Amino acid sequence: MTQRVFGITGWKNSGKTTLTERLVAELSARGWTVSTVKHAHHEFDIDKEGTDSHRHRLAGAREVAIVSGRRWALMHELRDEQEPSLGEILGRLAPCDIVLVEGYKREAHKKIETRRRDTSDRSPLSANDPNIVAVAADTPLPGEPLPVYALDDVRAIADFIESATGLKRT
Repeated sequence: MTQRVFGITGWKNSGKTTLTERLVAELSARGWTVSTVKHAHHEFDIDKEGTDSHRHRLAGAREVAIVSGRRWALMHELRDEQEPSLGEILGRLAPCDIVLVEGYKREAHKKIETRRRDTSDRSPLSANDPNIVAVAADTPLPGEPLPVYALDDVRAIADFIESATGLKRT
């Protein structure tokens, strides 16, 4: 089975995370298994200072798995390694119906660009990225050559994603 990947991209504060969250809920409600990959441009930590797993990482562990009866997580410290490619991360995910990728502006998968009138940078990413196949905006975009959806019309955007990725019931 081919892995279906669809991205949500845009400038900071353009609504990417909210749209991703709402699309996960919508697609899951339709019966699809959905995984996500979120790219962060800054140092982040999902571990809290003082926890056992945090202490393991600080001591030098390269990978730390946290496992309970409800969930598990695997953290990998890059140390002196390069950031892994999106393809490498996708290869580590369990099989699912679709992976929604938030961020990763320069990767070559189909994406929808989020635009909000109140963001500091409103220059269209689609002008230089042929992989952007639609736009979700909070304001009308007359003259935009790509399909435009209202940023809050999650149902229509989910329909578009299903169509664009070939996601359909067999």
